[in-house]
Amino acid sequence: QVQLQESGPGLVKPSQTLSLTCTVSGGSLTSNLYYWTWIRQPPGKELEWMGAIASSGSYYRPSLKSRISISKDTSKNQFTLQLNSVTPEDTAVYYCARYRSLAETDMDYRGKGTLVTVSS
Repeated sequence: QVQLQESGPGLVKPSQTLSLTCTVSGGSLTSNLYYWTWIRQPPGKELEWMGAIASSGSYYRPSLKSRISISKDTSKNQFTLQLNSVTPEDTAVYYCARYRSLAETDMDYRGKGTLVTVSS
């Protein structure tokens, strides 16, 4: 059973960097079968795929590409999201997830999510 757990601050000021970590258990980030992914859901809106990291590289949503970075630490079995220059529109519940491909519906495991509010 794969488990994912998000961690990080729940409040970030506008223009600062949002940083979240996902700790994975029951599965290895070194596997070349999966895409370790960040998704988010703003209040009242649909779930949004943000980006992923895999053995083949990193992949980002075009609209976020200038602000987003996803990295991994295989020694800790963790991967991290950094989103720069945040605005209140980045307020959302953020989830880390395991996908079997880059298709936005191909998720098999997801964390419980963490609410991040962008506010001064």
